[in-house]
Amino acid sequence: MPNRVTELQGCRATAPATLQLLGLKLLDHHPAVKRRGRSGTGKGAPVLVLTMEKDLDRPSLTPAIFLAHGSPFLLDDAEWIGKLSRWAREMPRPSSVLMLSAHWEQRPVTLGATHPVPLVYDFYGFPEHYYRVTYPAPGAPELARRVRELLGATQPVAESERGLDHGAYVPLLAMYPDADVPVLQVSLPTLDAPTLFELGRALAPLRREGVLIAGSGFLTHNLRAMDMRPDAPTPAWAKEFDGWTADALARQDADALVDYRNRAPGVRQALPTHEHFVPAVVALGAAVDQPGPVRFPITGFNFGSLTKRSVQFG
Repeated sequence: MPNRVTELQGCRATAPATLQLLGLKLLDHHPAVKRRGRSGTGKGAPVLVLTMEKDLDRPSLTPAIFLAHGSPFLLDDAEWIGKLSRWAREMPRPSSVLMLSAHWEQRPVTLGATHPVPLVYDFYGFPEHYYRVTYPAPGAPELARRVRELLGATQPVAESERGLDHGAYVPLLAMYPDADVPVLQVSLPTLDAPTLFELGRALAPLRREGVLIAGSGFLTHNLRAMDMRPDAPTPAWAKEFDGWTADALARQDADALVDYRNRAPGVRQALPTHEHFVPAVVALGAAVDQPGPVRFPITGFNFGSLTKRSVQFG
């Protein structure tokens, strides 16, 4: 896109009130603007030249992310909570969050409640205080309308009064603890990776509207292999699977990630079931048509084999 150049004859740098009246004081300090300089026009007043290095009318892209959500025990892990909180502060504050959690599979695509309702405590045998946690985030009815608009032409979209499950509210408690960002949870309609990749692509326009598209799960999720010792070693298969996935995500290699069941090393040990991995496929789908930087804000392992790797696209 060519640079925009605005020339204002009769405007002097020493006349900020004039620039403000013209709406240019803010632009002059915008990071997308650099001053090329002033040039005399002979008899006339100087000309202030502002070069627009990118189109300010074009909204920036909110990141698409995949996060390892942990169990309710994450709420007692100060280090992990700190990393999630820092990550949220480093990203632009979203207008709303569209959450796709490993803990809600329902066909067709189903929208959660668009107003505050009780949380879904979809875990069993935990201490009582975990069942008293609340997260009264505002609903997101306008986001629900946009999701129906983006998906409705190609597939049915259902509605429900379901609340946020722990795959949604546990990380959000750490990232936006004031519960002041509207949240809409959407079901995973299938575990088929190619279908979920296309779902992410269909939702991608929301990133231009300030929506944080968040997949929530675990890249490795073999609960039988968990080792509760604080110094539990990480088995080789978990390291290999985590490393392969990190490489595919960093390269935004959609072909590899969509075909992870056949290509990834150690996939049968890493993923006896697949619901915790595929939210990462949705996140990549939401990012792949607008390539940008990829970073891993959180890495490491929990309980030996559970990788905490989380990824940000854009």
